[in-house]
Amino acid sequence: MKKRIVIKLSGRVFGMDNVKLLKDYATFLVRISKTCQPVVVAGGGKIARHYISHARSSGADESTLDELGIEISRLNAKLLIYALKGRAYSHPPTTLQEVRHAVDDGLIVVTGGLHPGQSTNGTAALIAEKVKAEQFLNATDVDGVYDSDPNRFKRAKKFKRIELKNLKSMLVQEDSVAGGYDLMDIVALKIIERSRIKTRIIKADTKIIEKAIKGESVGTEIALPPK
Repeated sequence: MKKRIVIKLSGRVFGMDNVKLLKDYATFLVRISKTCQPVVVAGGGKIARHYISHARSSGADESTLDELGIEISRLNAKLLIYALKGRAYSHPPTTLQEVRHAVDDGLIVVTGGLHPGQSTNGTAALIAEKVKAEQFLNATDVDGVYDSDPNRFKRAKKFKRIELKNLKSMLVQEDSVAGGYDLMDIVALKIIERSRIKTRIIKADTKIIEKAIKGESVGTEIALPPK
């Protein structure tokens, strides 16, 4: 059986301004599927934020907004499935159990969000746990974990490796990573910790993702506490 790699893919990949990028990812996933089985979780990106913002201004409650974001992420997943043609499972699974069945087919599996109140990062961590993935790669708009938001602070320093407990501490600070850029969340970190999932936060770039799959030191590795 091929090793399974869960990749949370930034919503930016599904943007309307770069159709070629999505096709490039499809080509890349088909190529790496010869040596591993990719399980991709599509983020919602700007399109999801656009819909959520409009719905919120109309008075929609938070659980409804979550459901809206999930629908958009599933539409993004469908775009990638279409680009993959016959190499992918036919539709985005909507439950953890369906993801588990889908991977047994041996195809590339692409899904979106699963449950309201849960980020796609949390969903990806749960899927990695469920399918016993060898690695969870969180491919984001930044190239790793920084001591402050690199989009706002030029002197932000990147960690090659960060202790899970330290990343947890950073996430609870409003003016640090939590409010700055899509990185990880507490739910995802708890799942990573309890199942000791090998995890990296990396730039959403096919070359970097491939290096991470090969075990190269790219982005930021989340260091697990001793057993």
